[in-house]
Amino acid sequence: MIIILILLLLFVSIACHIYYLFGFIKSRSDKDFRRFINTTVFNLFLGGFCVIIAIFWPDEIRKIRGPAVIWFLSGVILFITLFLQVSIFIRVYNRIQLPENYHYNFFGKKVYHPSVVKSIEVVIFFSSVPLFLIAGAYFVARFIRVFV
Repeated sequence: MIIILILLLLFVSIACHIYYLFGFIKSRSDKDFRRFINTTVFNLFLGGFCVIIAIFWPDEIRKIRGPAVIWFLSGVILFITLFLQVSIFIRVYNRIQLPENYHYNFFGKKVYHPSVVKSIEVVIFFSSVPLFLIAGAYFVARFIRVFV
């Protein structure tokens, strides 16, 4: 049981690690860099602890129900990517509402400036779509199979 909690904590920590990496690349702030380094140390500690458990208590590894853990992780990935895509959509929508991001053309139509959508947001959004679809399909299919 403890190994499952450690593996799930390691998974969440790796997700935070990737989030802080993107935050550091985007803003170059010391706060994100310190968090990135802290999650690196934490991931190394948890990974080493998992290796020690696997070496000295291999029966704990055999007790893990793989499909249940993978189902839970796919649900976590589904909700993380959904939150990411919704937050990008909200940021872009809020930028669209600001008058400095558009002008009216000769025919009275709104023309948005390229500053409305940043290139990193486009890359993150479209690279998260396959992950969202795969994890979501697996999570929903297993969820329906449990209740049907």
